Amino acid sequence: MELEAILDQLGLKNPEKFWIMEVFIAVFLTLLASFLLNRLLSRLASKLEHTHNIWDDIVLEALQRPAIILVWTIGLSWAAQIIDKRTDTLLLSIIEPARDVAVIVLLTWFVLRLVRGFEAGLVDPERVSSPMDKSTALAISKLLRASVIITAVLVILQSMGYSVSGVLAFGGIGGIAVGFAAKDLLANFFGGLMVYLDRPFAIGDWIRSPDQDIEGTVEYIGWRQTRIRTFDKRPLYVPNATFANISVENPSRMTNRRIYETVGVRYADAAQVKHIVDKVRAMLRQHPDIDTSQTLIVNFNAFGPSSLDFFVYTFTKTINWVEFHAIKEDVMLKIMEIIDQQGAEIAFPTRTLHLAEAVQLAREPQMV
Repeated sequence: MELEAILDQLGLKNPEKFWIMEVFIAVFLTLLASFLLNRLLSRLASKLEHTHNIWDDIVLEALQRPAIILVWTIGLSWAAQIIDKRTDTLLLSIIEPARDVAVIVLLTWFVLRLVRGFEAGLVDPERVSSPMDKSTALAISKLLRASVIITAVLVILQSMGYSVSGVLAFGGIGGIAVGFAAKDLLANFFGGLMVYLDRPFAIGDWIRSPDQDIEGTVEYIGWRQTRIRTFDKRPLYVPNATFANISVENPSRMTNRRIYETVGVRYADAAQVKHIVDKVRAMLRQHPDIDTSQTLIVNFNAFGPSSLDFFVYTFTKTINWVEFHAIKEDVMLKIMEIIDQQGAEIAFPTRTLHLAEAVQLAREPQMV
């Protein structure tokens, strides 16, 4: 009897009021479906974590949140349809287009999350055996995201009753006007495209330009500008169009670093020069950090103003800047030891004055 009283108060004993119960059931089923789907995807994710394939994890992670929101979108639109049919409102005319747009937005969101997940997976050395270059992965990801967003916008306009052909025609005419007004922006865009295609440098590379005062580590390559972190830790923003007109060096891609030094010994040690040169050459050939497959030259080559000069020309195996200077220091110290062991000395600027005749000092007369 109490249940009948509650139903009577809610008006549910009247068959015309059964739509309230239908709405309740629709919302309850939506809640139940959302809960079950969430549990299913969570269990599936925990199982897929133990597999060696990373791509199923990426797809599942991208799908989870959009799928749950999609269930709620469909369930609430179903409840709104029940309300519209029973109450003769105009709710359905608003709900149906909104539902279609929501479904398109959710699908777009899923694809964007999927693209971002694949981008992160392709460059992660812990997840793939041959990681892709970060700049290439970023460029492909940006192109795909732009294509997905443009396609989604056109589909939404078409679903709302707008003519896509008219929009495209207007976009073509507007594109010409925008092209003239934003030629610098387009120049930077194509400059960024050139960087992505030619790949003269990538994120993390140390670059410098002999044409302009540009030197530092590349942190980010965008469609309009590239961010470079200079060695004094300041960010430098360079428009991409600049790279089409300047020369760019990429020391990060060098194969070796060069040691090129000239050392002078005194003229008084001329008899030891041959021995010093031979011992320095042998030392470099036995040095573990010197790449002997590259050019290695140690030769006496100049009679300096105050020294007999020989030069050292060789390459280290490492390209790391800090390690290179440690190796160079070791090489220079060993050269000093060799010179000292031969009883010679490193020369420093001196000058000898030769007089044609002996100088005689006149004597002053003595006072008596």
